Amino acid sequence: MKLILTQEVTGLGAAGDVVEVKDGYGRNYLLPRALATPWTKGGQKQVDALIKGRAARAIRDLDTAKDVKGRLEAQPVQVAAKAGASGRLFGAISSADIATAVKAAGGPELDRRKIEVTHAIKTVGSYEATVRLHPEVAATVRFEVVPA
Repeated sequence: MKLILTQEVTGLGAAGDVVEVKDGYGRNYLLPRALATPWTKGGQKQVDALIKGRAARAIRDLDTAKDVKGRLEAQPVQVAAKAGASGRLFGAISSADIATAVKAAGGPELDRRKIEVTHAIKTVGSYEATVRLHPEVAATVRFEVVPA
């Protein structure tokens, strides 16, 4: 199945990319979540226009992403969450919680969908998360989960 991505999908491509995926993956995951649209000739013309515009902005965006990466990696971030006496959290820390904590610490506003956490955060401590700022730039955010 040939599709045009409408949003960035990890491991598949960025918005505007034309990808070939298995029918079930496209029909059951990408299309219902509006992550892609079916490929058509008219859609291909729109993709070509998007790629041309993206190329013009890429250099400026790359410099901005590198600047944001430097600020994110140098900034200490604390995420406050309810925890029991043993340090176990009531629930888990989500990517939205991390984005809110970075914004509260004076950092840039991040899209929660661009934050990747490798495993569930369910205890107090220090952790790392990866933020995809640009297709070529990924920042590592170090944060500490503290009891509220």
